[in-house]
Amino acid sequence: MEWDWNFVWEIMPTLIQGVKITILATLLGSVLAAIVGLAIALARRSPNKGLSRTVGFLAEFIRGTPLLVQLYFIFYVLPDIGILLPPLVAGVIGLGLHYGTYTAEVYRAGIENVPRGQWEAAKACNLNARQTWTHIIMPQAIPPMIPALANYFIAMFKETPLLSAITVLELMNQAKSVANTYYRYVEPMTLVGAFFLVISLFSVVLLRWLERRYGKIER
Repeated sequence: MEWDWNFVWEIMPTLIQGVKITILATLLGSVLAAIVGLAIALARRSPNKGLSRTVGFLAEFIRGTPLLVQLYFIFYVLPDIGILLPPLVAGVIGLGLHYGTYTAEVYRAGIENVPRGQWEAAKACNLNARQTWTHIIMPQAIPPMIPALANYFIAMFKETPLLSAITVLELMNQAKSVANTYYRYVEPMTLVGAFFLVISLFSVVLLRWLERRYGKIER
């Protein structure tokens, strides 16, 4: 099948809409993953053993099961118990929870990397728990985490095609719809690869800048 530039320009607006949804899902999922990851990391450091072990088990369970299965559960199983979510919301929750369990380990490593003397200094200065975390611990722990967190968020972006399984009209789903409508697969699938490549390369450039700015990424 020959490449048809007229067909490319015809389907480009539809694919760009898919790109917008893909980027939106990634950004919202990243925010949720950052929040969930921090909550998990703090809960696992709790002196309450029941809370720590329960959260730890749930995090391991989520991390140990495929993202696709989790997306199906959120979108297709939860409605059976009365929880009906729009496709994009379900996709963002799935991405955020799944990658939140990974970012939690980055947070834990960063927090544990803060010298013990900093905790003791905060205690000696009569700082309460909130002041210790917000003024002493997190400002030192977060900067070295940023490159590693960015690495996970790039990985999340590459996982967004899975959202097509729950009818989210992201880039891959739009391309499949176009391909199935016109029975032409070369142009839409090639463009999908091109869009992902360009955005990924841009993200890698940003990641390398973060690596130089904040330190080497753990691999």
